[in-house]
Amino acid sequence: MPYFLQQKPFVVPTNDGKLIEEHAGLASTGDKEISIAHMIAPPGWGEPFQKPEFDEYTLVSRGKKLIEADGDEIILESGQSILIKGGTRVRYSNPFDEECEYWSVCLPAFSFEAVHREEQ
Repeated sequence: MPYFLQQKPFVVPTNDGKLIEEHAGLASTGDKEISIAHMIAPPGWGEPFQKPEFDEYTLVSRGKKLIEADGDEIILESGQSILIKGGTRVRYSNPFDEECEYWSVCLPAFSFEAVHREEQ
């Protein structure tokens, strides 16, 4: 077939209340070149700083997301997108009072070995 219809994205297990549904990538399709994930971050969510080897595109569809990248603070709002280049020290969080729904595309695909999260 010349196409692949994703009907059951892989739900990544989390313990921080964040929903991650991977539509393409290592966990869902075995693809090493790209990962595409739909996410919902609850109010107060945050993760440690990281310095990933991959580029990450983020598109917010609802709410706001705080991105700390190499000393800059960026508030990404609904309808906005950003590219964070691989090798950038970055932290993603949702310190706001509402959920943040967004899509993330990583090139090459996200992997725990390539994300290089710092200890909290």
